[in-house]
Amino acid sequence: MLLFGGVSSEHEVSRTSAASVLEHIDTDKYELIKVGITKEGRWMRTDADSEAIADGSWENLESNDDVYLLPGGGFAGIDVDVVFPLLHGRNGEDGRMQGFLAIAGIPFVGSDSTSSAACMDKAITKAVIDQAEVCEQAKCCIAHKGCDVEESSVVIGDFFEGKFPLFVKPANAGSSVGITKVKTFKELPEALRVAFAEDTKAIVEETIEGREMEVAVLGNGDPQASCVGEIISANEFYDYVAKYDDVGSETSIVTDLPYTLEDEIRETAVQIFQIMGCRGLARVDFFLRKGPSGTYDDGELVFNEINTMPGFTKISMYPQLWEESGIPYGQLIDTLIELAMEDE
Repeated sequence: MLLFGGVSSEHEVSRTSAASVLEHIDTDKYELIKVGITKEGRWMRTDADSEAIADGSWENLESNDDVYLLPGGGFAGIDVDVVFPLLHGRNGEDGRMQGFLAIAGIPFVGSDSTSSAACMDKAITKAVIDQAEVCEQAKCCIAHKGCDVEESSVVIGDFFEGKFPLFVKPANAGSSVGITKVKTFKELPEALRVAFAEDTKAIVEETIEGREMEVAVLGNGDPQASCVGEIISANEFYDYVAKYDDVGSETSIVTDLPYTLEDEIRETAVQIFQIMGCRGLARVDFFLRKGPSGTYDDGELVFNEINTMPGFTKISMYPQLWEESGIPYGQLIDTLIELAMEDE
């Protein structure tokens, strides 16, 4: 079953990912069941093609059938061997769907509910990685919804000793939804309000000057890392528009770093994947600061975040990195399904 859409601010990204997978999956090999979840939470089985799923018109097809969830778990009238939950953000990759599928006894692509929830929550991820001491992280603090944003802004300003710019992020959101780059103290309260519109916790971080690196990780007990990719954003930072709408944003394969540094980045990505208890797939994001030499050849690696269900659109880094590493898109889908079927 290919599951897409969802009650999430990343609903459209999920549809685009699903459309891309549909264009690459071997339909001779799999009996494919497509189930979409509307923004209102209605589940429907559909025969829509990739174009209708991508543009959202699939919801209006007369051939759609409602899908009902059984009290004991599973789907009424549908036998499913494995689910590929191409759901991004809240209610999709935050452990809720993974918990439901686990209770239903249905194998699924990706990490379990505990790992998914921990990785989705940036505050929890930071605490775990900080305890493990595997990589440097940006200096940060946490604010909670319900606080007086004006008073919290004063505390935050003192914490960072008046140094700007800062990034304010919802703790539980993806695709850079709800993130604001704050350049002055006066902008902090509104940035907190924007973050709290997405989640009950906000992360405030120092700005890291450096190159933005990403590594795709694949596997269960013995995960492997792809080559290293780099993001060059068309905007001031890699926000939602830069990721999905702006053709000026670029992704590339890193070829100018010493092999030892590339290996360090890849090995650290695998370590973080394992520490966070991930399974199947994840994309691990870093910043690389310039080193003592003034170049990136001896640069310092800074962990940014981990995404347990990275985008699968045509321009997404996860499939691109594996394509460059020798695993074509179609084969990548096969591998993920095989990993989902493996015993724990």
